[in-house]
Amino acid sequence: MITEDKITEIFCMADDFCKFFDAMTAKYTLKPTGKRKYHRNSTMSKAEVMLIMILFHDSGYRCFKHFYLEKVCKHLRHLFPNVVSYNRLVELERDVVIPLTLFIKKVLLGKCTGISFVDSTPLRVCKNQRIHIHKVFKGIAQRGKCSMGWFFGFKLHLICNEKGELLNFMITPGDVDDRKPLEYKAFIDFIYGKLFGDKGYIGKNLFQRLFVDGIQLITKLKSNMKGALMSVSDRLLLRKRAIIETVNDELKNIAQVEHSRHRCFDNFIVNLLGAIAAYCLFPKKPCINVQRTIDTQLALFWIRRTHVNLYDMRHNRKRNFLLVQLRHTKLLYLLDNYL
Repeated sequence: MITEDKITEIFCMADDFCKFFDAMTAKYTLKPTGKRKYHRNSTMSKAEVMLIMILFHDSGYRCFKHFYLEKVCKHLRHLFPNVVSYNRLVELERDVVIPLTLFIKKVLLGKCTGISFVDSTPLRVCKNQRIHIHKVFKGIAQRGKCSMGWFFGFKLHLICNEKGELLNFMITPGDVDDRKPLEYKAFIDFIYGKLFGDKGYIGKNLFQRLFVDGIQLITKLKSNMKGALMSVSDRLLLRKRAIIETVNDELKNIAQVEHSRHRCFDNFIVNLLGAIAAYCLFPKKPCINVQRTIDTQLALFWIRRTHVNLYDMRHNRKRNFLLVQLRHTKLLYLLDNYL
């Protein structure tokens, strides 16, 4: 359970960010030209709404209404003097979607250390027997398939480091391929070094695209992948990929990122963001002990990458020569390690 000092610390972080966000929004937002509509400001600030969502996902309560009425309004009344009704709080949740998203992206996420793990987990919105009568996410959620079978809902794509800190996340419908988010620059913008994934991320074009961007995608090898070799250090780190499975387990069982009681899409997003923010503030996260050594592959990779970029700028040649050079670079590294 979070102490009152920790609650005050989180509120100060959220309040400072919300003040900066409101100032930037007012600076760059166009002023209305027509008749001004009456809009009364809420007595509860955005930072307080964000804090309540984070506290709920870290409290162990299963019902948000019970948590707000019994815990916040009674036992935490001295920390939240300007409480509102439960129905009003549900309306205010929609106004903090963008601030809460940016607060997680800019403040709570960790930093890449050169060793990252990627995975996706399904978010079921209803049971398979009720898909044909489900109306809340009709036209938004899709059917998908994971290692546990078919489901109806969304996919949560995560990237974490060896310390268990989240580096980035993305939400997609359930029928989106796991490799699709890695094609977006915004999802892997601050990722570098080695990225470990399962067999669902195997793809020749994806590997080459990430290799050019400074990311080496490492997955388990299939039986038909002839000539593919893997160093001992990469094989050992690939066994530790269970760390991101533990992150998914804590998000679902502790932070309650998945349940079937949503009544609108907006509150589903706020619930998801609150769970991710609560996990980022956990005092203890799953981690692995990694001892870093000098890696020859990283040196060869950066030398080859610089050479390829200069060649492309001078001659403006097509992609074929670049791919040959990348294959040749990989072959040099493998021969250097296994001869």
